[in-house]
Amino acid sequence: MFTRKRFMGDLVTSALQSYQFSKICASKTSIELREALSSRRAEADDLKKVTSYSFRTKAGALVKVKVEKKREKYSILVYVSSLELSGDDKSRLVMVWGVYRSDSSCFLPLDFENSSQDSQTHTTETTFVKSSLSELMLGLEFDGKESPFYLSFHLKLVSGRDPDGQEMLTHRDTDFCIPVGFTAGHPLPLGLSSGPDDDSWNFSFFSRSSTNVVLCLYDDSTTDKPALELDLDPYVNRTGDVWHASVDNTWDFVRYGYRCKETAHSKEDVDVEGEPIVLDPYATVVGKSVSQKYLGSLSKSPSFDWGEDVSPNIPLEKLLVYRLNVKGFTQHRSSKLPSNVAGTFSGVAEKVSHLKTLGTNAVLLEPIFSFSEQKGPYFPFHFFSPMDIYGPSNSLESAVNSMKVMVKKLHSEGIEVLLEVVFTHTADSGALRGIDDSSYYYKGRANDLDSKSYLNCNYPVVQQLVLESLRYWVTEFHVDGFCFINASSLLRGVHGEQLSRPPLVEAIAFDPLLAETKLIADCWDPLEMMPKEVRFPHWKRWAELNTRYCRNVRNFLRGRGVLSDLATRICGSGDVFTDGRGPAFSFNYISRNSGLSLVDIVSFSGPELASELSWNCGEEGATNKSAVLQRRLKQIRNFLFIQYISLGVPVLNMGDECGISTRGSPLLESRKPFDWNLLASAFGTQITQFISFMTSVRARRSDVFQRRDFLKPENIVWYANDQTTPKWEDPASKFLALEIKSESEEEETASLAEPNEPKSNDLFIGFNASDHPESVVLPSLPDGSKWRRLVDTALPFPGFFSVEGETVVAEEPLQQLVVYEMKPYSCTLFETINTTA
Repeated sequence: MFTRKRFMGDLVTSALQSYQFSKICASKTSIELREALSSRRAEADDLKKVTSYSFRTKAGALVKVKVEKKREKYSILVYVSSLELSGDDKSRLVMVWGVYRSDSSCFLPLDFENSSQDSQTHTTETTFVKSSLSELMLGLEFDGKESPFYLSFHLKLVSGRDPDGQEMLTHRDTDFCIPVGFTAGHPLPLGLSSGPDDDSWNFSFFSRSSTNVVLCLYDDSTTDKPALELDLDPYVNRTGDVWHASVDNTWDFVRYGYRCKETAHSKEDVDVEGEPIVLDPYATVVGKSVSQKYLGSLSKSPSFDWGEDVSPNIPLEKLLVYRLNVKGFTQHRSSKLPSNVAGTFSGVAEKVSHLKTLGTNAVLLEPIFSFSEQKGPYFPFHFFSPMDIYGPSNSLESAVNSMKVMVKKLHSEGIEVLLEVVFTHTADSGALRGIDDSSYYYKGRANDLDSKSYLNCNYPVVQQLVLESLRYWVTEFHVDGFCFINASSLLRGVHGEQLSRPPLVEAIAFDPLLAETKLIADCWDPLEMMPKEVRFPHWKRWAELNTRYCRNVRNFLRGRGVLSDLATRICGSGDVFTDGRGPAFSFNYISRNSGLSLVDIVSFSGPELASELSWNCGEEGATNKSAVLQRRLKQIRNFLFIQYISLGVPVLNMGDECGISTRGSPLLESRKPFDWNLLASAFGTQITQFISFMTSVRARRSDVFQRRDFLKPENIVWYANDQTTPKWEDPASKFLALEIKSESEEEETASLAEPNEPKSNDLFIGFNASDHPESVVLPSLPDGSKWRRLVDTALPFPGFFSVEGETVVAEEPLQQLVVYEMKPYSCTLFETINTTA
């Protein structure tokens, strides 16, 4: 049955067509070119809805296709020029066409009342008509409700001599392929972005090795089966190694993912559904499917009112860092937080008072990127979303909002937020696997790299991913800095070779959006327990987690180090940071989340813990011996004392302030949640107060302990116990003291310290790691000045530290020098005071 229908101002004959499978309605139409052009000019305001495509056949004919959206219809006009038909009455040009979505070899079946559709190939033949300008043209109209889809066709030149027709393909010997209901889109930016009027989504996805990429769209979050799959055409939807498409918001799709095919499929090949659907690496909103598979979400990030939020922008040298695990910090029931708050970003925000008590002005969060729950936070599978379990409702949306609230709260309290990030390896499954393994991962070069899912960080596309991720966390979450785990792997080239000038490290250092952030390199690798020491290129921007500091201080306090190592670490590790940086670039830690906690460092030292450089103080593990317990307590005080009087940035590990133990296990998975009840114990009370006191000393004497430049040699005097020169390289020497002389007034004015801070007093610091007391001769002072003791870690609590201090004098009135007895395993701090003022 035929009807007559007016289309674009012209009466044409069309067939009523209905798709039994896809419900797409098409009508075959011919139009006069002149009238079509006139109509197009009259509708200039709709030109933005017109997409044009141009092709050329091998014979040189030019084929132009225009796709126009009008209300709920899609009109397709096909023009063929530079093609002459023979004079034969039966000579004509035919378009053989069909529509498909996810596989170009499988056309959607049609069911016409009257049509020339081939029942086997599901294609339809439509004849071109000649326009008044001698062009051949043809028009089709489709119902837009079931878009998007592809119109695929080839041309056939039929004549009386050749009734079967001569097939005409593109100059690449392929069918013509036109997207309907979506456009080619744009290759940049990568990931998901919205159109200018929010009436479309642009998808952009890198995959060099894939010969075909399928965009999978979901209209229901409760199913694992895509509602629509679009096979992206490599000639229309690919630019370089980036696949892209712009899809109209005709349907209410909610999620998306991709299938990557490395070889073209035919009917005999494995079912395409057997290929996994992968997550877009650049998706900023991620959601779970029914099977707990992560997919990108087709929604914008919810708006957040940052108000007057501004970064505290604390100078590097003034940082006091507290490293914590978001879940472990408030997960324990002793936190007394609601169940939906405990173990989340909101929980961290609720405990800001504890951070303030310790004097903390920066928190270093263990990795919060979406990670493998089986392997832990150091094995991420996505780089643009926080882990959903850190949100109050265990959803990504709540995690995003909760983190922003936490950052805003901490900023308001003068506390910066730093993130540990892992860009060198991923979880074994998911993540970037299956997208383009040969580009994203090291492959075929070194077995150790390949088997551990190491990212090829300095490969251009991975470098771009890392930079975009860092920028996103700074702009979207107002993060203040990053600590890069396994940073030594950032120095590998694309073939696994060591680089002296790695492009990723350099790009991060000079990126304008990261200019105000802290950048810290941590060469610890969660896949290996042994620490690494590398010369890290820095461009005067990169700080470092100082592994040498940890090892040398531990060695000294267990009686096995040499004095030169301790002196170097206390003065800011000049052997590492004199290359254009300074002591403020040294992040000093005693313990970390991997390895032994602070209380275990002085409680366990079995043969299996040799790499920990620990000492059990006389007995392994738990004990009731008073002498051992007192020795352990002094050693803990010593560790903290040395950490806070050393030049550089002290990094306190979560739980060390209250004695959390893993019973000697150095494994990451052995860590226990923070027990808030321990803060009220005798140990927790004194150690917390001592840390608070030491942070106040650092702030008050910022001219000495918070410096961007090194102390001047003329302002430091080193002593043995009898005021002789220390035996720097003698392993038997276990005592060291130093006097730090105050700078002159001119030097103070030129320094970076605050001008109103007192800087006129000298300091004397002693360290005794031996098992016997040492009689220390304090330096002589001019009349009117005396030494006051601020710290002696051997004294009982609360007397081992004092804000006011206790003046020390010579035992005999006629003595000129003050002799002070330092107990075994103790440290002291003295400061001069003016007694005539």
